[in-house]
Amino acid sequence: MRVRVRDAVAGLLLVAVLVPYIGYLVNGDMPLIDNPRAMASTGLLLGGAAFWVLRSGVHPARLGRAEGVVAAVALVLYVFTIAFAATATAELLLAAFICSLMVVFTFDVIVRGRPRRHAEGRR
Repeated sequence: MRVRVRDAVAGLLLVAVLVPYIGYLVNGDMPLIDNPRAMASTGLLLGGAAFWVLRSGVHPARLGRAEGVVAAVALVLYVFTIAFAATATAELLLAAFICSLMVVFTFDVIVRGRPRRHAEGRR
């Protein structure tokens, strides 16, 4: 499996999500990030940019079923985090959302790195 420049850029964008999230967990806030709503929005913005970097290209591959489901779950978790930002469950939803961003990235890199089976023998 080759690591492309796109993979490295997307990885750096996800590290840019993890660093403020860890700081948010340790300190309770970071500059410009003082509640779950702000942290989730930061994660969506940078995670979306990472997803766009991974999926862009001359001939972008189709989004696989597993990748699509995990990306949809991440989006739903973001919406729930924003909706329940004033409650205690927001922290758990935020953690699930951040983890789902990492799973989307991992699925994309792993699925793209698998050798493709050609349909030559099938009819």
